[in-house]
Amino acid sequence: MSVHHHLSSFFESSTPSSTDSEWESLLESWQSTHPSVSYDDDDEVVEPVFGTTTWPSILDYLPSDEAGPSTSTSSPSRKDEYAPTPRRESFGSNLLSRIQTHLPIQSTFTSLISLLSSSRNNDEIQSELIEIMGFEGHGLELVEEILKPGARDMIVDEVNNESNNNSYHSRTTIRAGKGKDRKTHINISDVIGSAEDIERRIQEQLERPKAMFSEDGPRIVEQELLPHVYTASGSKAVSSSYGGKMALPMGTQRHINDNFEEVTVPPQNPVPPKRNERPVKIADLPRLARGCFKYVELNRMQSIVQPTAMNTNENMLVCAPTGAGKTDVAIMSIIRVLSQHVIPGPSTHPSGFNLNRDAFKVIYVAPMKALAAEIVAKFGKRLAWLGIKVRELTGDMQLTRQEISETQIIVTTPEKWDVVTRKPTGEGELASKVKLLIIDEVHLLNEDRGAVIETIVARTLRQVESSQSLIRIVGLSATLPNYIDVSDFLRVNRYQGLFFFDASFRPVPLEQHFIGVSGKPRSQLSVRNMDRVVFDKVSEMVQAGHQVMVFVHARKETVKTAQKLKEMAIEEGVSTFFETIDHPKYGLYKRDIGTSRNKEMKELFENGFGIHHAGMLRSDRNMMERMFEDNAINVLCCTSTLAWGVNLPAHAVIIKGTQVYDSNKGSFMDLSVLDVLQIFGRAGRPGYETSGVGYICTTQDKLDHYLHTIMAQHPIESKFIPGMVDSLNAEVALGTIANVPEAIQWLGYTYLFVRMRKEPFIYGMPHDVIKDDPQLGNKRNELISQAARLLQAAKMIRYDEISNTFAISDLGRIAAKYYLRYQTIEVFNTKFNPRMSNADLFQMLCEATEFDQIQLRENEVEELEAINKSDVIPLEVAGGATDKRGKVNILLQAHVSKVYIEDFALVSDAAYVAQNAARIIRALLEIALSRHWANCAYLLVELSKCIEQRQWVYDHGLAQLNILHRDTLHKLNQYTTDDMTIADFRSMSATELGEFIHMNEKHGQAVLDAADMFPTVGMAYKLRPISHDLLQISVRVEPQFKWNNKVSGGSEPFYVWAQDEEGLKIYQWRSVRIQPTTSMVDLDFVLPFDDMPPSSISIVSISDRWLWSHEQITIDLSDLVMPNHPPPRTELLDIPFLRLSCLDDPALESAYKNTMTTLNSIQSQAFWTMYNTSVNALISAPVGSGKSFLGEAAIWNAFRHNKEAVVLVVVPQHHAVHETVARLRSICPRGKNIDIHALLGSGDFSRLTAPRGVIGVTTPFAMINNEKIDDTLRLLKLGLYVLEDLHLLDEMYELCIAKILSYARSARTRMVGITSSLDDPSTLGNWLGLDIVTSSDHSSDDIASSQPPALFNFTPANRGNPISVSIKPFTIPHGPTLLRSMVKPTHDILKTVNGSVITFVPSRQACINLATDLVTQSGTEMDLNGFLSTPRDHVEPLLLRLRDRGLFEPILHGIGYIHPNSNPSNLSLVLELFASGILKCLILPRILCWTIPVRSNNVIILSAQYTQTTPITKTNKKDKNGKDLYERRIINYSNKELIKMQGIASPSASPQITGNGSNGNSKLFIMCQNEQTILISRILNDGLSLESSLPDLLQGGHQQQQSNSNSVSISQERERGRRRISEIDNILKKMIKNREPPPPPQSNRPKITDFRKRDLMDLLNYTFFAYRLKKNPTFYDLIKGSENDIISRWIDSFFDRIDPPQIYEKEKVKDKGKNKVDDVGGNGNLNVNGDGMNGANGNGIHKESVQEDDEIDAEMEETDNVTVVGDQVNGDAEIGEKDGETFEQHGREE
Repeated sequence: MSVHHHLSSFFESSTPSSTDSEWESLLESWQSTHPSVSYDDDDEVVEPVFGTTTWPSILDYLPSDEAGPSTSTSSPSRKDEYAPTPRRESFGSNLLSRIQTHLPIQSTFTSLISLLSSSRNNDEIQSELIEIMGFEGHGLELVEEILKPGARDMIVDEVNNESNNNSYHSRTTIRAGKGKDRKTHINISDVIGSAEDIERRIQEQLERPKAMFSEDGPRIVEQELLPHVYTASGSKAVSSSYGGKMALPMGTQRHINDNFEEVTVPPQNPVPPKRNERPVKIADLPRLARGCFKYVELNRMQSIVQPTAMNTNENMLVCAPTGAGKTDVAIMSIIRVLSQHVIPGPSTHPSGFNLNRDAFKVIYVAPMKALAAEIVAKFGKRLAWLGIKVRELTGDMQLTRQEISETQIIVTTPEKWDVVTRKPTGEGELASKVKLLIIDEVHLLNEDRGAVIETIVARTLRQVESSQSLIRIVGLSATLPNYIDVSDFLRVNRYQGLFFFDASFRPVPLEQHFIGVSGKPRSQLSVRNMDRVVFDKVSEMVQAGHQVMVFVHARKETVKTAQKLKEMAIEEGVSTFFETIDHPKYGLYKRDIGTSRNKEMKELFENGFGIHHAGMLRSDRNMMERMFEDNAINVLCCTSTLAWGVNLPAHAVIIKGTQVYDSNKGSFMDLSVLDVLQIFGRAGRPGYETSGVGYICTTQDKLDHYLHTIMAQHPIESKFIPGMVDSLNAEVALGTIANVPEAIQWLGYTYLFVRMRKEPFIYGMPHDVIKDDPQLGNKRNELISQAARLLQAAKMIRYDEISNTFAISDLGRIAAKYYLRYQTIEVFNTKFNPRMSNADLFQMLCEATEFDQIQLRENEVEELEAINKSDVIPLEVAGGATDKRGKVNILLQAHVSKVYIEDFALVSDAAYVAQNAARIIRALLEIALSRHWANCAYLLVELSKCIEQRQWVYDHGLAQLNILHRDTLHKLNQYTTDDMTIADFRSMSATELGEFIHMNEKHGQAVLDAADMFPTVGMAYKLRPISHDLLQISVRVEPQFKWNNKVSGGSEPFYVWAQDEEGLKIYQWRSVRIQPTTSMVDLDFVLPFDDMPPSSISIVSISDRWLWSHEQITIDLSDLVMPNHPPPRTELLDIPFLRLSCLDDPALESAYKNTMTTLNSIQSQAFWTMYNTSVNALISAPVGSGKSFLGEAAIWNAFRHNKEAVVLVVVPQHHAVHETVARLRSICPRGKNIDIHALLGSGDFSRLTAPRGVIGVTTPFAMINNEKIDDTLRLLKLGLYVLEDLHLLDEMYELCIAKILSYARSARTRMVGITSSLDDPSTLGNWLGLDIVTSSDHSSDDIASSQPPALFNFTPANRGNPISVSIKPFTIPHGPTLLRSMVKPTHDILKTVNGSVITFVPSRQACINLATDLVTQSGTEMDLNGFLSTPRDHVEPLLLRLRDRGLFEPILHGIGYIHPNSNPSNLSLVLELFASGILKCLILPRILCWTIPVRSNNVIILSAQYTQTTPITKTNKKDKNGKDLYERRIINYSNKELIKMQGIASPSASPQITGNGSNGNSKLFIMCQNEQTILISRILNDGLSLESSLPDLLQGGHQQQQSNSNSVSISQERERGRRRISEIDNILKKMIKNREPPPPPQSNRPKITDFRKRDLMDLLNYTFFAYRLKKNPTFYDLIKGSENDIISRWIDSFFDRIDPPQIYEKEKVKDKGKNKVDDVGGNGNLNVNGDGMNGANGNGIHKESVQEDDEIDAEMEETDNVTVVGDQVNGDAEIGEKDGETFEQHGREE
């Protein structure tokens, strides 16, 4: 109701007076600019009209009692008050002219002046002001000037002065006041009373109880003027609240008769062009754009949109009728992206442009697959000249990773893009490169699929904010009423990117007819009336000389409708109008159609009718399209696929019926508005006709529905709430939501939030809720809490209602991955159990809620029962075809059996069932694997392959390859027995196979070739007991087939798992991916046993794609020998800390007081033994517990007894030599006259003979390589050997100690060993000769079990500063996906812990990526400074020293990283900032754990695996560039690396030190694979298990281990790695007596004994291996009673390897058979203990010539010659990409 009408109720009709005229004039002036009036008080906020203008109250214009009458229309006092000075006027004019230049569109300028005229302050209008002015040009500068004091008033006054006679800003405006201050110039109080009377009456109305709805019916709220809204009613869009309807267009007619009712909507009149509109000529566009358009000029709509689309990055919403040319708007926005990625300079491309095609992706989201294919063809053709590739990514069209990287524009569907963006990498990596997201048909928000659009838009918007990257969103839509709501949802600037064009912008005006036929829906009467109406309209059009397309909704209906029309035409005598005999090409077309086998099509053609549907042959469809396009057919009866897939317009289109069978719903549904608009879009032939006609024939009850929806009378609402539960689960699984506040924020990005604020009542809230809760925080919290509780009930997330946090579970992750509803998971939770059969699994699968839409119809039961009773249904269907679950089961089995189904609805249902069942059964498989159910997992793998391959397990496996002839397959099925496998066919010759199948040799060769390329794998295993209750099974998987790209594609996935003897429980499982150059894949299964191991364990491998490809090996554990239970630990005594005075040496006390004041618990307890006795001792204590001090105590003790003693300190690492020397020199008092030397060369050892005390620090390599080692070890002054870091024992260290022991035992020289905590150090103590003190009271058994008193065996928990360990397992395979999923947990740790944090990642590139992702995560949480502990301006000057600009932003967020290739200045700066506490987080590659000079209270280990690449040397295969191929393997961190990283979390062993900024408790956070948690937790809690690595050396299968030293360059490291095996062999050869090898055996002379072998056997008696083989023989593949024989063969193989080639070759022939038995897929045994050289290469995998370089990840970006050929786990290698996150290369020269 207008102001005029409302106030007129106070008046009676009377003769107009002068006062009345003045009042009328005032109202007209006021209403012209303020069309809608609110009657609320000044303090009450009425419904906001997008916050543009706060309209003044009409009361401001009414008189007060104190004001006298006035005849003037302006107030002199006000005018004087605001009379501008000349200077201000000049300033205002200058600013105003600049504003007018910036805003050339008058409507935008008017909106600006309205905003500045409002009463709101500057802070309130700032955001809207920026929105109007925009970011382009000088927009922000103008905003800043406008907001200066006084500028607003000057601008408004200047505008008012310029438009003094304009009613919009007339000077009749009187300044608003309150109460007595109101000014007036009109006195009508004698007519309507005083202002107080009017205000009192209005206030009474306002204070009445508020109704839920507006009392006056629907509220019409007129929007602000928008510059790009083009409608017949002007640029003001009117939206209706609370369900109001708009009137139909002018000229609409309604005709009613007995059979039908018809509403005719005429075409809309064109909107007059605006003054600044000009058509855009293609020739005027930039050269990059001209080649993309094949016509002369853009149409009117495109010309209006072009400047914004091609010249800005504004988000856009373009609402235009179908056929208006919206697709070219998408092309324009794509051209904008291309223009931003043009590389300057000359180009060799034919287009003349250098485009950086790898830097961007464009995503086009089409509503249907058919439309996606059309867009791909259209865009591909238009952009081909630029070399832009366009591909389709839908459920039917998958892309490999290589195809994704090569494609610039990807066309997909909303559901597929939702699935893709749920993955951080793989296909999900697309999202990180997206620069433009085009969403077609945005008005689908109003349908069930709209929830998916909301999800992907919300995810994109959050990505834009979190990554601070630009992703432009362009929405294309048909005309819709509340387009402003949709634009707000898409974050579109209404003044820049919002374009609305009404139906008048169609290229061909469309006259729309809505026909509702009488009769009950689907009744015979309704059908007859429908046929009659359709015929009448078709006949009318054809007789007028037009072509008609009749759209029906089933394939059979095309023929039935065409035949019915033909019959009715004959009956009516008008058939000649339909015939096209006079067409000039009629004879040619008749001859062409005679070649078709479609009988109906031939018959109908003669009468001028055609048919078209997807079930026809492609050639027949093409023929129909060509004939119709050439006017050789007048009437074409078709399905809606023609409207979507083929651009084939006609003058008239008729939609016959609106009931469509929807297999997703399982019933007949109303034809969607999207389909209607698409079909109507085919009406009219642009360029040939000037009009088009569209008919929609529906039933009477649906007439109003289609009339209102098609004419865009109802605002579209959000459908997000029903799908919000699953969307929330997907976000939690993705890691973007971790708590309720984040979820509430996420809801704010949805269209639901926009509509809830606009129409709260529709969503269950009072209409005035906005006043109390403007952001709807309570409602959003309620929605999130409800959804979270449902997910928790389904066990998909863990929801802590106290802390309001979410954690995803395996079920939730699987549901998100496979797009399952939470209701389906609830069903599986109830019915899934580990002992189900195939029939049970199928029955449970069919109860998924995804099949709830399937309906069982009476006419289908007979066919379903016939199928069920046939022999093609192998699995029993409970209940048969009595309900919809049985129907689903029967259809699914019929799909597998390839049963022909007659009923069309059943065919559609079967396709839907098969498509969804394949996805759901994969989800069930992962659920079974996550629950470790072996039986179910095996059955589900097989059933999933049955559905995908469409054959049962009893069908022949070779049939899956689709390469054998049908007759050959028939023979194979006939003669193959049940127990035959693929290996049996491979073992036969072509002739034998031909005879076997009763065919010839040629067929036998075909079968043999098929068997050879059929993907299978073989397995071998090794048992590696780790402790008394922990068994490691090392499995080698090797491909056993010839690779064929047509069969296997890029990779072959397999599952491998270890299961119990009953076949019910999976201990551990892996997903393995075999690739073309994979030679082998090594896996480790770590199995804990509480008591005794089981009698057997099975290892199962099964293909993920192929039936008949599985293998199972049973491991008999009856002969397994596990290590004994470890002896009891040394109890940490509760004794007082000893002071430094215990040294009883003032000089030493003074030297140590700078670093410590007291000893800690471990030092205090062991000090007496080390310092006051000379017994052999072993200290097994945690890293960082101060055990090195105890070694120093033993050294000072040696010099107390002999001032000229010689002490030899052996450290395993080269860099540790210099560190140890430096420390000893800093401590050793000068008065003691002791020399301290680093002994690294042979000549250095001569310093030990000096006539004074000497401490020599050396490495095992330097000592053994000393030519005078025997002389050194015979020194009489040698009083002590200190063996540091014995837990890093490798073959070199072991041989060194063996050599030392061979002299020390006889000389009774003291041995002191120092090691990290070991699980069982007793064997190590025995080897070092620790004394066991016994008394006469002890029995022999007690003596055997006694512990040496000098063996201090402390647990890892016995630290002065305890370290709490937190392990977070992940089920995501190693790769970029895993590392990215760890970013948010890492960020959360950084926020919560006190003190600094050191983070270890697998590689150098991972350092950079993690730093970048942490900065991004900080931006997501609006934390601009991140973790920086000091103001930015204090740090920025220091960054001038940086050489790596990539460090700049991370450092400003408190994050730094270093790696071995870091520039020295970068390295020193980062370490300085971290040590000073300015940086909180320091990120390192794992290899720096051995050399990092800083410590921290908190350590994070990000993934406990890395990628190792090995050159493929066994084949001569090269990549496409001719470069070597590399094999990729996933390697676990070594146990010793983990221990070392744990020790870094202990800043000091001193009990007084509690760490910088911490509470004294150190923390270790480990994020690793789920299967690694058992071993890692055991190692960190119980200590390392130590085994000998000498057997690998003897057998020649020694794998190269990484060096712990990073003090040398990468090239030096590689060179040393290549020489390592030969050096160790030579050293071992030197350690035995120098004897010549015996001559080769000959038949005419006796065999000569090789005494070198005896010498080597004697040497082995001094090794750690000699002691361990008795404790853990199974680990070394030794059999009780045969140990000597096996070791003898090892020694033989060693000398065979090092002897001259001629001897080796002869002996190799002799021992060929024997070695073949001993080896498994390579040369020698597997080294799977993980305890290699220097502790740096853990779960070692046997390789030849493997070298490691942690920097391969960066280098590979340039060389790109790595092919992934194997995985321990299924990372993201399904598409064959290089792992840029964790690459580490081996064996490649620089």
